[in-house]
Amino acid sequence: MFSKILIANRGEIACRIIKTARRMGIATVAVYSDADRDALHVEMADEAVHIGPAPAAQSYLLADKIIEACRATGADAVHPGYGFLSERESFAGALAQAGIAFIGPNAKAIAAMGDKIESKKLAKAAGVSTVPGFMGEITDEAHAKKIAAEIGFPVMVKASAGGGGKGLRIVHKDADLAQAIVSSRNEAQASFGDGRLLVEKFVSEPRHIEIQLIGDRHGNVIHLNERECSIQRRHQKVIEEAPSPFLDDKTRAAMGAQAVALAKSVGYDSAGTVEFIMDGKKNFYFLEMNTRLQVEHPVTEMITGLDLVELMIRSAAGEKLPLTQKDVRIDGWAIESRVYAEDPYRAFLPSTGRLSRYRPPAEEARDGIAIRNDTGVYEGGEISVYYDPMIAKLSTHAPTRTAAVDAMAAALDNFEISGIANNIQFLTAVMHHPRFREGRLTTGFIAEEYPEGFHGAPMDDAQRRAFIAAAVAAKILRTQRAGRISGALNGGHKVSDNFHVTLSGKMHGVTDAYLEVGSLHLVIDGVAMEGVVDWYPGRTQLKLKVKGDETIFQISREAGGYCLSQGGRERLVSVRAPQIAALAAMMPMRPPPDTSRMLLCPMPGLVVALPVQEGQAVKAGELLAVVEAMKMENALVAERDVTISRLRVKMGDSLARDETIMEFA
Repeated sequence: MFSKILIANRGEIACRIIKTARRMGIATVAVYSDADRDALHVEMADEAVHIGPAPAAQSYLLADKIIEACRATGADAVHPGYGFLSERESFAGALAQAGIAFIGPNAKAIAAMGDKIESKKLAKAAGVSTVPGFMGEITDEAHAKKIAAEIGFPVMVKASAGGGGKGLRIVHKDADLAQAIVSSRNEAQASFGDGRLLVEKFVSEPRHIEIQLIGDRHGNVIHLNERECSIQRRHQKVIEEAPSPFLDDKTRAAMGAQAVALAKSVGYDSAGTVEFIMDGKKNFYFLEMNTRLQVEHPVTEMITGLDLVELMIRSAAGEKLPLTQKDVRIDGWAIESRVYAEDPYRAFLPSTGRLSRYRPPAEEARDGIAIRNDTGVYEGGEISVYYDPMIAKLSTHAPTRTAAVDAMAAALDNFEISGIANNIQFLTAVMHHPRFREGRLTTGFIAEEYPEGFHGAPMDDAQRRAFIAAAVAAKILRTQRAGRISGALNGGHKVSDNFHVTLSGKMHGVTDAYLEVGSLHLVIDGVAMEGVVDWYPGRTQLKLKVKGDETIFQISREAGGYCLSQGGRERLVSVRAPQIAALAAMMPMRPPPDTSRMLLCPMPGLVVALPVQEGQAVKAGELLAVVEAMKMENALVAERDVTISRLRVKMGDSLARDETIMEFA
């Protein structure tokens, strides 16, 4: 067994690997860039080595720096995590030459299966069903157009190397193909150092289902069942679960057998994942193989009871698998939600900055429900523009799918994050969505259910009354506390029992409001309501129990009321005494500034394309600029016909959110 492992990665996956290595009694070495000097994985590891500037291409993607760090610290093995160098054959080869073990598959398997083009050819030769498309690398735009014409739109332009949605575009018409190729190639080159692309048919109404494999260096390969990864946005997985609510035992066995046969054909060892696309009739087609640990591996671990990182380490050390296919089980159901630094109310644009508050739900196993949180951040830490926007991976495990989904919804309501935008409300809304709860999933779920973007989960009458009750309770408790301040004039503040409450632009009358020792009574629009409140001013969570059902709100003080979040909904609820509400109604409203003659940067990022000039007339739909943020390129197009009057930025500029890029005449 290895004595010291270097983790050639960062963030949550580096922390995850350190935990298993520590449990196995193996020392760990972290590597870090300038941006990660104070990162959690650096603090957790036994040793840490600085490897360069913030951009990944100047630090985490430099194999020589990793090998130097191994030599300097005496590390005898490297775990690459996922992304970065994890699927690079040359890196595995360089480690072997240096006498350092690679905790991953052998270089031959990486070369064969890590390349989407070659792996598709091998899959077809092995009798695995494959998606229609061109079996090779596209040479230029004309070549891509020829392939698209043969197989028909829509098509997928995708990077040959890597994964995670980087370098992948769905193209619905010929006119969009050229820009898709440019953006996909740029993203692939920046993320993986490999700009090769392929084109294949996009299967309509697809499910994304993948088979987890584990092998050893003695020829043994088994599958660890499937994961359903159909909830995606921009081809980036958002929510995963195991098992799939769609598969039956027969289909699961067939997919597993094909995945194992494909892996054995290339002598595969270590952890790997064979990804399939499946239609509504359970026909499945090979997409690609990821020759590494997957982001979503926790859900497989939770239903099988296995530690995939440990199995990888033991395989790399030459040990045989400790189980056979018949030993693999499915115990209950697991759900994983990826918590991202992005704003779901602003088209999921990335967010960067300091985590002024980071309080995840407690990791525990109780009453048949388990909660796990894989993270690489901490309160007070920074979310950088240079890397993936993931904050954490929250997972729940329960005996049934419904119980796991309910547990996830509750855990998300308990997750406190402030300082940066995040997608927790969106994730919670999905947990409550009827279609998701029924398991009717496709990779188009988000686009189909939120075609105009995410604006919060809908609110029924009972939920509306709960929001009102929570805000009124907070108002009463704050006023009661103010009344107890010693030396206050006129005996302090009198607690009113009547309020005017504004929620979503509608006024509600509250009467007979009373709160004492946690017991709340009030009448909302003529309907009486009673409950129990657990909150005091300054806390960020308010608990309201009505008829035995408890609801947890995230709460913050706002002018005239409170900002409340729960169940995928965020509302500003103003609570005023009647006389104050009458005065507030007479206050003039300041209109927002007119930005119709400007192009504003929608997220912090770097200007990587600026194809227009001052004085140029641009038609609606034409490209104005491309901004790169967190390894993704975002094309900004004209919403109407405009003429560029002034360019406020230049290529290579680093921009803040809402910074002006250009002005229109």
